[in-house]
Amino acid sequence: MNRLQNLVTLLLFGGLLANAEAASWSAGLHRLTLADPVDAKPMQALVFYPSSGQAHPVRIEGYQTRVAEEGPVALGQFPLLVISHGNTGSPMALHDLANGLAREGFVVVAVVHPGDNSRDHSRLGAVSNLYGRPLQISAAITAARADKLLAPYLNDGKVGVIGYSAGGETALILSGAQPDLERLRRYCDERPKDADACKTHGVLIADHSELTAHADPRVGAVMLMAPLSLMFGRHALAGVQVPALIYSGDHDQLLALEHNADALARKLPVTPDYRLLAGAGHFVFMAPCDEEQHQRMPALCKDADGVDRRYIHRSLRSETTTFFSQALGAPEPAERSAATGEQQRQAHP
Repeated sequence: MNRLQNLVTLLLFGGLLANAEAASWSAGLHRLTLADPVDAKPMQALVFYPSSGQAHPVRIEGYQTRVAEEGPVALGQFPLLVISHGNTGSPMALHDLANGLAREGFVVVAVVHPGDNSRDHSRLGAVSNLYGRPLQISAAITAARADKLLAPYLNDGKVGVIGYSAGGETALILSGAQPDLERLRRYCDERPKDADACKTHGVLIADHSELTAHADPRVGAVMLMAPLSLMFGRHALAGVQVPALIYSGDHDQLLALEHNADALARKLPVTPDYRLLAGAGHFVFMAPCDEEQHQRMPALCKDADGVDRRYIHRSLRSETTTFFSQALGAPEPAERSAATGEQQRQAHP
């Protein structure tokens, strides 16, 4: 009986310790430089991670967030996530999701895609962008696992990929999808006014014809927001055998829903968890704007009447945490790991 009481006490105490530790985490911020697999030039990534350091307000690329810059990593073993932003975008547009996931115990690597970011559009509509983006995410996974600050605290399980807009296309390729370039050409022939998908009239610029689609076997789950996915028919998606959580707004003003998220949800071989947000547009997945951003980029900040972006993002953080914890395994604070070991010793003396 004493042994059982001790085990119950350890379970309760271990859980309290783990919860107390998790509740005290801030989001650390680490800057990572790696080589772009397309041309070997330096590319950048921002890494949000669970930290025991004190967070302070910082403004990066016009976005306000709270982080412990290069602060100590919290003790434990944490799952790795990687974010792929949209065309001409910035990983900081998704900073609140990355920050919130870090505080929940995930290490989140948010890459800046070379040639397709807010400052550099040189690869738009090119083969080097379609196939280079997934290679960049794979390189970021490798770099994070080799990084001196991060590596000791990453678990050895599968990796999750978060993709927004064109980043959804990137995430799908990484998880086994094969783009059908003929589908893109036919789509643009029928809808030439779709400026977002058909900038090059459905024919990619063949700047790096040696590049092809490469899946990454380390990817174990994907979370997609307003995904660009019109290049994938059912056959092209047959290789995607990982769980997926998909969000889209039913008033997406950039991507035709019936050719992207709706069609994707029907055709994926593993039935995804698909959440359609009433009244929401394409930009609702970007972080809620402050007053300065409302003045500077009103088209990206204004939502339809009745759409509460802050509420949506609170749900996004909570549901994404649950999804990746189930798909990849939950974060393991050091106290929880120690308590688990003690429980096993008590149960099997």
